[in-house]
Amino acid sequence: MLVNKTVVLGITGSIAVYKAADLASKLTQVGVRVEVVMTESAMQFVTPLTFRSVTNQSVITSMWEMDSEFSIEHVALADAADIVVIAPATANIIAKLANGIADDMLTSTVLATRAPVVIAPAMHSNMFQNTITQENLGKLKARGFTIIEPSYGYLASGGKGQGRLAEIEKIIGTIKQVLGRDGDLAGKRVVVTAGGTREPIDPVRYVGNRSSGKMGYAVAEAARDRGANVVLIAGSVALPEPPGVEVVHIQTALQMKEAVTRAVAQVDVLIMAAAVADYQPKSRAVQKIKKEAVGPELTLEMVRAPDILSEIRGNFLRIGFAAETENLIGHAREELVKKQLDLIVTNDVTAPDSGFEVDTNQVTIISRGGKMDSLPLMSKRDVADRILDRVAEMLGER
Repeated sequence: MLVNKTVVLGITGSIAVYKAADLASKLTQVGVRVEVVMTESAMQFVTPLTFRSVTNQSVITSMWEMDSEFSIEHVALADAADIVVIAPATANIIAKLANGIADDMLTSTVLATRAPVVIAPAMHSNMFQNTITQENLGKLKARGFTIIEPSYGYLASGGKGQGRLAEIEKIIGTIKQVLGRDGDLAGKRVVVTAGGTREPIDPVRYVGNRSSGKMGYAVAEAARDRGANVVLIAGSVALPEPPGVEVVHIQTALQMKEAVTRAVAQVDVLIMAAAVADYQPKSRAVQKIKKEAVGPELTLEMVRAPDILSEIRGNFLRIGFAAETENLIGHAREELVKKQLDLIVTNDVTAPDSGFEVDTNQVTIISRGGKMDSLPLMSKRDVADRILDRVAEMLGER
């Protein structure tokens, strides 16, 4: 969704300016036209050549540069922007923007643009927490600016606090979210489950599965980028939380069922990409089981875990996933009918590029009406968008 978009990237005078070069590079790599505007103080930390090298575009450092295509009319840059991102944003630039000051190319561009503006502050924690800075950020939020809260950690001063520039992936995720606000799922509420569940045997052992959660997270991010309000219910995963998505962490199948039940109270789509346990230990040992006390064999009595898609119904689309090892289509169709799903997605988890913990997948999508799409191997994000294409189509038919 970022291909051929124009991002005006404002760079201000913070020690975190070196991270902005990585941001500019990553955006350029995915097909974004990055127009960099540097303030005078930013050039005290990094030269314009750095950004010109990673974006292959001229860097704007003054309103009076006659070699810039935007030099004659500074409003032209504001009009060209699909989004304006200021990262890092100092307390000084935040104060200027909050009070309508336009004394350089960056502030003039923000004042003139109708594009959405994203601000990623970076400064000492005392400056960030100062009442004036917070009031200025409040003014910008009230005007529709998106603020990416800085991270907590070590600062240039040597101390620790909230003031570090947000992680680059979080900034990119926020850009995608903001640009997708008017997408084909705008205003829709989507609940996605992801990852495996862990059913405890004792305080240190559990029965689980190999699900990484990558497919579910890709669906959640894709839905966010199409304008949906997304709730992601995540089991056992080791993935960063997607920005702009409400994440609920659970461990067991019962906890997932309870979380899904709460989340679907007002929902348009439920997408169950999680690998929920089919069985769970009948009882859990209060203390760690000692092999000396049990002997050479340990027998576990298992009972059925909640079947969430079978038990939770409502006036919303219900999408299931079937991870299979044989007879994919037959088993998927059986699940589709038995659980009365609107759509089911099946894949062969024994395939080397379509199983667990990889970034690609090869799936077949089957609808209640019998329509079947067998997709080639592609990234899980591309698979997610193909699934959501069908979801948007079905929502449109309602």
